[in-house]
Amino acid sequence: MAAGGFCKLPNGTVVVALNLPSPAGPDGSVRFLVHAHNRARALTRLRNLGLRAVYLRGNAAPPTPDEITAVLHHPDGLIWRTAPVAGVTAGPAQERWHPIRALLRRPTAQT
Repeated sequence: MAAGGFCKLPNGTVVVALNLPSPAGPDGSVRFLVHAHNRARALTRLRNLGLRAVYLRGNAAPPTPDEITAVLHHPDGLIWRTAPVAGVTAGPAQERWHPIRALLRRPTAQT
C-alpha cells in the first residue's frame, strides 16, 4: 500500500505526494511529487509514465512545505527521490530531488 497525500494551493492547483515501493528492492521506497490541475490529473501523469497501479487513498502523508517548493520550482512539475527511512532525521546528506527523466532513463549499451 502506498502512503501519500495532497495539498491544494491557493491558485486551485494541487501537489500530490506518493511513497511507492522502490523498484530496486523490497527495502525502501521512492517519494514522487506531482504538480497538476487536480488530483486525477496528477495520478494520470504517473500512470502515463508506466506506474499503472497508483491510487491516492486518504491524506496520510501530504507534501511538506519544502517539497511543495521543490516541485513548484521544477519545470516538469514531477520529481522523485528515495523516501527517507522512518525515524531517521534528515541531515545535510539527504538526497536531492531528481527529475522524472532520471528515473525513466535506460542505461545505454557501451561497446
